[in-house]
Amino acid sequence: MYISAKVDYAVRALCTLADADGGPVTAESLAQSQSLPAKFLESILNDMRRAGLLLSQRGADGGYRLSRPASDISVADVIRPLDGPLAEVRGLRPEVTSYEGAAEHLQDVWVAVRASLRSVLEQVTIADIVSGQLPKSVQKLTTDPDAWLSH
Repeated sequence: MYISAKVDYAVRALCTLADADGGPVTAESLAQSQSLPAKFLESILNDMRRAGLLLSQRGADGGYRLSRPASDISVADVIRPLDGPLAEVRGLRPEVTSYEGAAEHLQDVWVAVRASLRSVLEQVTIADIVSGQLPKSVQKLTTDPDAWLSH
């Protein structure tokens, strides 16, 4: 899976907001706290606001804050509005692909890949990341030394 800079920056910004006192935080402050490009982050924050993940407040005391508790925002909730579905095959959802002959069962592989991604990305919340208390199923995946190696 390719994780775009847009998604990486968005999750980092949401974690920073979750760790804030609940008041609005400016885009500039969020960018500085995570060493992110401010203009690009502003665009991402607007996308997340339109997706209903953030609230914005104008004015001298303005900025962004989470629209709901960090424990109710999964990583998948961030990915979908920014980059689309978790898994696509040639722009199609895995369940609508079809193959013939020797590749007949390839659709099953693509559906399994999507299910695997969901099992992590829909379970891990912004609050989990901030607290460092990832779900046990996710922690177990990170304890396999092979998980840390490039192939």
